[in-house]
Parts: sequence; structure tokens; C-alpha cells
Amino acid sequence: MYILGISCFYHDSSAALVKDGRIVFAAEEERFVRRKHYNEFPINAVNAALEYNGITINDIDYVAFYEKPFHKFERMLRTHVHSYPHGYMMFMRTLPSWLKRKLWVPIILQRELNYKGKIVFVGHHVAHAASAFLVSPFEEAAILTVDGVGESATTTMGVGRGGKIELTHEIDFPHSLGLLYSMVTGWLGFRVNSGEGKVMGLASYGKPRFRKEFEDIIKIADDGSFRLNMEYFAYTKRLQMTGRKFFKVFGPRRKASEAMSELSLDMAATLQEVLEEAEVKLARGLRERTGMDHLCIAGGVGLNSLANWRIMREVPYKDVFIQPAAGDGGTSLGAAMYLWCSLLGNERAYVMEDAYTGDDFTDEQIKAFLDTHEVPYKALSEDELPKSAAKALAEGKIIGWFQGRMEFGPRALCNRTIFANPTLHDMKDALNARVKHREPFRPFAPVVPVENQREYFDMHIPSPYMLLIGDVHEDKRDVIPAVTHVDGTARVQTMTEAQNPLAYRLLREFEKLTKVPVLLNTSFNIRGEPIVHSPRDAYECFAQTDMDYLFMGKFVLDKADIGKKELSAEARARIAADSATQ
Repeated sequence: MYILGISCFYHDSSAALVKDGRIVFAAEEERFVRRKHYNEFPINAVNAALEYNGITINDIDYVAFYEKPFHKFERMLRTHVHSYPHGYMMFMRTLPSWLKRKLWVPIILQRELNYKGKIVFVGHHVAHAASAFLVSPFEEAAILTVDGVGESATTTMGVGRGGKIELTHEIDFPHSLGLLYSMVTGWLGFRVNSGEGKVMGLASYGKPRFRKEFEDIIKIADDGSFRLNMEYFAYTKRLQMTGRKFFKVFGPRRKASEAMSELSLDMAATLQEVLEEAEVKLARGLRERTGMDHLCIAGGVGLNSLANWRIMREVPYKDVFIQPAAGDGGTSLGAAMYLWCSLLGNERAYVMEDAYTGDDFTDEQIKAFLDTHEVPYKALSEDELPKSAAKALAEGKIIGWFQGRMEFGPRALCNRTIFANPTLHDMKDALNARVKHREPFRPFAPVVPVENQREYFDMHIPSPYMLLIGDVHEDKRDVIPAVTHVDGTARVQTMTEAQNPLAYRLLREFEKLTKVPVLLNTSFNIRGEPIVHSPRDAYECFAQTDMDYLFMGKFVLDKADIGKKELSAEARARIAADSATQ
């Protein structure tokens, strides 16, 4: 049986294909259309899923959609009626989108895919919960989902047992940790639903000196339940998020062209600490109510690795599972798995072992692209490739790495990756300025064999999807300075040989040359651009930046042979757009 999961019309559209309870494909539409956080129907991801598995839309038994649009529309109507007349213009501006597409999912499926079969609508937070628990290694677990907003819930808690999920507690709109974080993200001059990760990185540079002021913005109970003071927020009344009282207390929004002030740094630090406090209390209360030893986390806030780290350190769960596409991109997967396990009553037979669920490109396809565009290259043997890459990295070179199936979720996990040498003190600044074209405060992540994890980091569980933070041991901070953040932490990716044999081999070859089994791993893209999808994307990104080599399939490209190209007008536009405020 084939179930096609679909998420779209908000942000991070995606498609996932489940065959007999196993994920056989999952990808976000942004990779195909080259527009970050793309929200339209994921036609390219759907077609890629079908083509990769050699089937057509006629082979699909069910489509599972990631939320219940009419329930969400009802909540929107209630909000605007309650805020009338203030929210009238906001309502009129959003209504056409609902009338044209969001309420007509069956018609859109028929139009886009010629699909006339069964469609099942799964609740938004149920899809989040299922995306984590139903692919986790746990037979039973507590479940915590936190995001901006679904149909009406912004936070849910419950338990999963076998193939069933029961969400027992929820916090509803307008009270939302995700929207609080996004509102401050916009006030700090970053793009909402995109720049939240930047705020997390920025927080380590500041001091949480606004805790007293935040006590009036959000009230957090001992069990983690919370309420927002809506005088500080505008999103129930207007299309902007920040309320007049917030501006009155903290001043105007930072412009993208303005330097980061002490105020901005301290605001980020305060926001992050408040989020962590709420998350820890939610997780602790859930542990006390359920008695569960394991925890599954989902929702966009589940991408906040600092909060996840605090939960693991302070709440006595034995283990935690967060799937790599914890945000809305993962709800296509969750909707499909929920239909298979919980609604159709099938047994769970799948555990997510890695994030490599997208499409890939054969050496023949890569060679055809290179030959067509007359790009010089050298073919390497299976033994030569990781050795050649490790040698370049040990010499301080920066390499692009395009191998195997594409990752699912926002993190590059060593198949669409830029690698660099973490032992070099100037590598972080060089990468931010010359390759990524992004803000200098942004940290980089290490990837390490799981066998060496505790040697370098204070972490007691694996972190295969780069969603947990660990303290870098003090005696290792000067060994791997390029991946040690200003506060002495790192957002770690651990790896087993089974998860990614080629990248694991690269780590071991680098270790032979440097005595350090750690590499700097960052996403293969530039600022404002999705992670590369195709050989063309990889080549264009490589050619327009200061990467030295590109290892693509069995081929290696040397920048000295092709020369560096100027950033395209499109790339410059993406960088500029990413700098814009909300």
C-alpha cells in the first residue's frame, strides 16, 4: 500500500511517500523550486517521489493531508470576530488565499495530480506528534509538540504506545511559544519563519537582562503552561506581529542595515532563556504525569537545539527522539504514518535510522551534466575519493560534497554539505564571509563518529540530526575552534558507519592525517538559498564561492581549473532578501 503525505500552503511544503509503513521518499519542495520555505503545492516533490519509486499517481491508495483546513479557517474567523474592527483589513487580505486554495485541497489534488482517490485530513499537531513517535525506536514515549500554531493548538502533550497516539493536553492560540519567538525574531531584524535559528545563535553573545520585563510578556506556570500578554503582540489584529507595547518598552525594530547592538544581543539571550525555561517545565510536567522514560519532540520549536539540550540535561528522560524535519516540513511524513499506523491499524515496522530520504543522481547523470557544460573534472576510484577529500581538508581547503540521497529537513547531514577543517582558527570567519555570505556571528557545526562523541563533547546520547547541543570539553576547544561557539558549545552531528559509509570513511581518513576525527559541516548553499538539490545547483554554488574543490559522485572539480564566477543576480537578490526585515 502506498500513502502519499502532503504538507503545503503555510511554509516548508513537502511530500512523503510511505510504502507498507516504511518511508521510501520524503523531500521539501523548496529544494526543487529554489525558493527557501516555499509554501505552494509540492508538485515537484510529489513527482520526484513517484519517479524515484517507479510508480504513478494511480498506484497511490491514500493521500494524507497534514492539517484540517476547515478547522483552521474556523479559528481564523473566531479570531477576527473577536478582534473586530481591528482585524478587518487583515481578514480581508487573507480571505482570498483561503477561498482560492486552502479550503479546496481535494480539487487541487485532482487538478495538480489527476488524483481521484481517498483523502484523509490529519490534525496539524497530530501530524507533528506522529512524525516523531511513529518513526522513533520507542515502543512507548511521552510526546511534546511546540510550534507557532496549527488549527488552534500551539502546544500539545501526550503519549504514544505501539501505533497509537493520544494527545491529552494542549495550549491554544493566541498563546504560543513559537509566535513569541518569531515576533522577537522579526523585531531583531530577521525574517519570520526563517531567521529563528539565527536568533538562537545570537543568544550566546548576550546576557538575559530583560527577564523582569518578560515576566509581563509571558507567564509560565510550574507545569510549563503559559499565557501571553497580548498587549505586546499584534498578530490577532494585523499582519505584523509586534504590538505597540513591545515597541514602547524596547524601542523600534532593528533595521537589517544596522549593526547588532547590546540591546539586540541581550534581547536574543533573554528570549532564548525564556523559551528554554518553558520547554523544560513542559517536559518535566509531562514526565511527571506520564512516567515515561522516553520523549519525542516535534514542531518547529523542536529545531531549537539549545532548548532540546536543556531538556536532556535537566529532565530525567533516558532518551529523546527528534526527527530531522521537526518543523512543518515533517508533517507530510507524520500524516502518512498516522494514517498507516493509527487510523488503518497496521503495526509499526519502521524506525528512522537516517535522514537520507530524497532523490539522488547517478555518476552517469553527473557526468552528462559536466560534459554538456564542458566542465573539467577528474574521476576518482572508490578508494581514492575519501582520501583525496581528506587530504584537501587537512591542507585547509574548503570542499563541496554532493553524494547519495538528499537529506530531509533543514540540516545538511553530510550528503549535501560543505566540509572544512575545524582545527583552523580563522576557518569560521572565512566560511561566513567568502562562501556562505552570511552574518559573522553564525556558528558552524561539527560532525563526529559516534564512537568519538564523548571524547570531544559532553553528551550522553547520539545526535544524528544535529538537533542537540553539547559542551565542547575545555581541553578540546582549542583543538576544534572553528566549530566551538562563543559559549563553548557546539551543535553536534554524530554519525555511525551504517548511517553514511562514505562520509564516515572521510572522517576516518581525515583523522589519519590530523589525529582529529571531527569535520566542520555546513549546508551546501549560500545565504538565502535552499540547500542544493541537483548537480547544476551544486556546480553553480561551487563556482560562485570560494570553495576549493567539489566532490560530486565519483568526480572532483578543482576551482583552479574552472575559475571563480561572479555571484549571479539571482544569488545577490537572495542574499538581499534574506537581509530584509519581516
